[in-house]
Amino acid sequence: MKVNPTNERDYLLLGVMGDPIGHSKSPAMHNAAINALGLSGAYVPLHIRPQGLGDAIQAVKALGFRGVNVTIPHKVEVMKHLDVVDEGAQRIGAVNTIVNDNGKLTGYNTDGIGYVRSLKDEACPDLKGKRIVVIGAGGAARGIIYALLGEGPDKISIVNRTSAKALALAEEWSSLADLRGYGEERAGEALSDADVIINTTSVGMFPQVSELPIPPESIREGIVVSDLIYNPLKTELLRQGELRRCTVHGGLGMFINQGAYAFEYWTGLTAPVQAMKEAVLTSFRSEA
Repeated sequence: MKVNPTNERDYLLLGVMGDPIGHSKSPAMHNAAINALGLSGAYVPLHIRPQGLGDAIQAVKALGFRGVNVTIPHKVEVMKHLDVVDEGAQRIGAVNTIVNDNGKLTGYNTDGIGYVRSLKDEACPDLKGKRIVVIGAGGAARGIIYALLGEGPDKISIVNRTSAKALALAEEWSSLADLRGYGEERAGEALSDADVIINTTSVGMFPQVSELPIPPESIREGIVVSDLIYNPLKTELLRQGELRRCTVHGGLGMFINQGAYAFEYWTGLTAPVQAMKEAVLTSFRSEA
């Protein structure tokens, strides 16, 4: 579903809610999109603590925000404060994009579709018949697994710190594909025949950049290793994958694509993806 294009005379007020939020590259990316299309507006970071989430959602209406992104730790909790939740987001159980239509708030999830588009563009054009291991079972994992189901993989194995959460997710969607859940103590079993490994956890994110979500020796040579993290651009997991001659795929593409889908929901216009990507890369370079 796309919204009507933004009226050129309207001021497009957008933002991103999270805790923390200072590290986010979303403002740089979306402000670049606004400028590239000659729109009048701004995208602002909103540091919202969990106890203030309900009030913040009401403020979206009161202040006339056209929409907001939602990031850690609010993607699940925010759903109870919305008027409508898109079917896909409902199934996933997490929202990362909210559209405000004259006070009616609708929640969507663009993480999964953004990720899969990026993975296919940059690393693995055909996911059909692939054996995929997803590390983590949180909101990001749910979005990605749901999107992957449409690609016809042979099986998806979910590895999580606590096996109960992985098993529950595998069971919940067992009618849709061959899904299997594992605790991290059985990660080696899941990884032994993997064609694609996807890290959906925050392990290895700045500033703990030396951490790994799985033992490096469990990465098979020559497979696809993907990490949702985009700060740093090359995580230790991806570095270890390169050492094993793997095709590596970082989180930047997913970040850009999920943002592009969100921008299109808000404006009805085609997102200027290249300008958005350049803005994020420039932001990284300015920090180096």
